[in-house]
Amino acid sequence: MTPRNAIAFGLLVMVPLSALAETLHWGDGAVFATSALAIIPLAIWLSTATEELAISFGPSIGALLNAVFGNATELIIALTALKAGLVEIVKASITGTVMANLLLALGLSMLVGGIGRSEQRFQPVVARVNGSAMTLAVLAILLPSVGSLASGNLAGGGDGGVAAAGRESFSLFVAWVLLAVYGLTLLFSLRTHRTLYAVAEADSEELAHGGERPKVLPWVMVLLLATLALTYESELFVGVVESVTEGFGLTALFTGVVLLPLLGGAAEYLTAVSMARKDKMDLSVSVALGSTLLVALLVVPLLVLLGPSLGHPLDLSFNLYELVAVIAAVVVSNLVSLDGRSDWLEGVLLLATYLILAAGFYFQGGSLP
Repeated sequence: MTPRNAIAFGLLVMVPLSALAETLHWGDGAVFATSALAIIPLAIWLSTATEELAISFGPSIGALLNAVFGNATELIIALTALKAGLVEIVKASITGTVMANLLLALGLSMLVGGIGRSEQRFQPVVARVNGSAMTLAVLAILLPSVGSLASGNLAGGGDGGVAAAGRESFSLFVAWVLLAVYGLTLLFSLRTHRTLYAVAEADSEELAHGGERPKVLPWVMVLLLATLALTYESELFVGVVESVTEGFGLTALFTGVVLLPLLGGAAEYLTAVSMARKDKMDLSVSVALGSTLLVALLVVPLLVLLGPSLGHPLDLSFNLYELVAVIAAVVVSNLVSLDGRSDWLEGVLLLATYLILAAGFYFQGGSLP
């Protein structure tokens, strides 16, 4: 049994335990711990069901399923938090997801995969295409922040309401543009330039049942049940996250940047690392970079567009440290991945960058603008 499967089965016990903790009033700490641990196996099952159904339906529909449901866990948690009014935590989780995918997941993959090997190779063209689209998406997401910082420094806060309305309108415009770009990236990867992704698709199908197609109905049921359970656990988690983290002296910024991405992205991280260890770096890099692209081009626009209907509009205005963190993650990961080669030292450098940025959010979170 693989470590991913062991975690998926072993931690499922936390689902009924979290329900008991809520029903029997065991306290916020117990609800927080059990629901957080319950989210991890549910995220793995949701990801696994998506992968199995993708293989069952074939490359075209399968790629579309992965594109739509690949980051469903992050979206469900973020929507639940946004509905509860935790806007700052949701915004911080966007920064944290980019950091975690590009630095933590990719760094762990290169480190674990590079142990015992002089270097590993992957298709640089895939990294280049993903990297270019990701850079555009991140710049589009962070551009409203630049305007917000500039107006804050120059205007002195006299027209705060007007500025806020302007940021929301600009964010909505950016969201629609990003969704359009997302549609074009699907067209690129599924139709016009599908051959670029052939190696990763072949690796995925080869690793799944030796080419045998899984049955559809059982995995559809797993997908539905995992989604429902994940929605329930997200509500439990979000309901107590502020009180518990404040009790530990953690800010909303640090909680969103570090804690939420680790829970929501657990399945992708395990997949990326296990593929790297099997010397399937094309698949590992595709998982890490593709997940970031999904967040930037699909999850973030949906959060912005759905925010007003949930009663809590979300604009794309981030503080200066978040700007620096995201830009650093994109630049460093692009520099490391564009040559199509990796080794364990490059993995260490990515992990060191992540740890430094995460520590910055921890030690400076309370004083950041």
